[in-house]
Amino acid sequence: MSLLRTKDLRALSDEDLQKKIAELEMDLLRERGVAAMGGAPASPGKLRALRTNVARALTILRERRR
Repeated sequence: MSLLRTKDLRALSDEDLQKKIAELEMDLLRERGVAAMGGAPASPGKLRALRTNVARALTILRERRR
């Protein structure tokens, strides 16, 4: 999972952005579950990248609503 570019996120519609946020949050939940059960994540930086992607998408969505 690579970082999503701000330019790419801004190109999405509000509905698509909300779907992307939901998808990222599910991935984050899955990765946290693996870590909680003691399993080593496949990529140690994946959790941070997922959190950053969710925050970036939520920021863009909230900017639009202002």
